[in-house]
Amino acid sequence: MKTRRPPRRIPEVLDPEEQARILGELERSDSLSALRNLALVRLLLNAGLRAREARELKIKYLDFGTGKLKVRGKGRKERIVWLSAEDLALVRAWLDRKPSGKPSPSGDLIFTSLDGSRPVNDRWLRRMVKRVAEQAGIVKDIHPHSLRHTFATDLLRSTKNLRLVQKALGHNNIETTTIYAHIVDDELESAMKELRK
Repeated sequence: MKTRRPPRRIPEVLDPEEQARILGELERSDSLSALRNLALVRLLLNAGLRAREARELKIKYLDFGTGKLKVRGKGRKERIVWLSAEDLALVRAWLDRKPSGKPSPSGDLIFTSLDGSRPVNDRWLRRMVKRVAEQAGIVKDIHPHSLRHTFATDLLRSTKNLRLVQKALGHNNIETTTIYAHIVDDELESAMKELRK
C-alpha cells in the first residue's frame, strides 16, 4: 500500500517592504563587508540562487555585457538567469574592491572572504542573513533559502507562469515548484475575503 506523504510546509517569504528593509540595512555602510554582503543578498533575492550556488559562482560564469549568469545547480545541472544593471554594478564594485591576495583555489570565485583567500562558507552565510533580517526588525525566521522562496513567489506573482518559475529555479519537476502557487492562492483567498468587508 502506498503511504501518503505529509503536505509540504508553505515557506516563509518576505513581502516587498521587508525586502526593502533588509537591503536598506545592508546599504547603511559603505564598508567592504557591507558591499559584498549587499551584492550577495541581492543575488539570492533577485536571481533565486541557492546558498551553495551563490557561494560557488565563478567570475567566468557572468557576462557583464548582457547580465547573463550561468548557474550550476543540484546535480551540476546548469541554468541561465539574468541580473539587473543594479545587481551587476554591485557585483562589479565588489570585485573591483576585493583584494586579490595570493593565488588560491577561491581566486575565480565571486564571493570570498574579505581578504580573497577563501570562499564564504555556508554557516557564515546563514548567520549573516539571519543577523541582517533581525537588524531590519523582521520577526520571521529568515535564512538564505527564504530569499530564494521570496524570489520565486515574486516571479510567480509577476508572470502568473509556473513553468517560468520552474525554469528560473532549475527545478526538474513542476511539482516542486507548485508550492509557490499555494502562497499566491492563500493571498488571493485573503484578498477576496477582505473585498466585501
